[in-house]
Amino acid sequence: MIVCAAVIGQQNNPLYLETFQQAGTGSEGALRFHYIVHCSLDAVEEKLLQPQKTPGEPSDAYLGLLYPTEDFRVYGYVSNTRMKFILVLDDVAPKDDEMRLIFKRFHAAFIDAVSNPFYTVNTPITSPSFDASIRTIMTTV
Repeated sequence: MIVCAAVIGQQNNPLYLETFQQAGTGSEGALRFHYIVHCSLDAVEEKLLQPQKTPGEPSDAYLGLLYPTEDFRVYGYVSNTRMKFILVLDDVAPKDDEMRLIFKRFHAAFIDAVSNPFYTVNTPITSPSFDASIRTIMTTV
């Protein structure tokens, strides 16, 4: 089950972070997920710096499991524009095909949100429709 979803900007600035199950009480749980997502950025950068297996092969946007913690597993996805999508799951191991599909839906919802002419690039996403679509995607898993 997905417990947190985050969109991180090109300069590693958080654009969106939503928790779906509190890991603590009040802001303590949200702070814990902020910390987990922030720590995952090092793993994202490490995976992006790895050389491609074969030259000329298109790179896969899905990064897979970034790192496990005691209670959670952190997965990542990077768009062509270096926007980072992070999902934190409770300690279950989903299939990679399922995760790819979830990340593609997450990315499509993000594209819809930033295509809004009133959205300012690289600012936090506060769109209620984006929030609703993310909640729908994450709860249907």
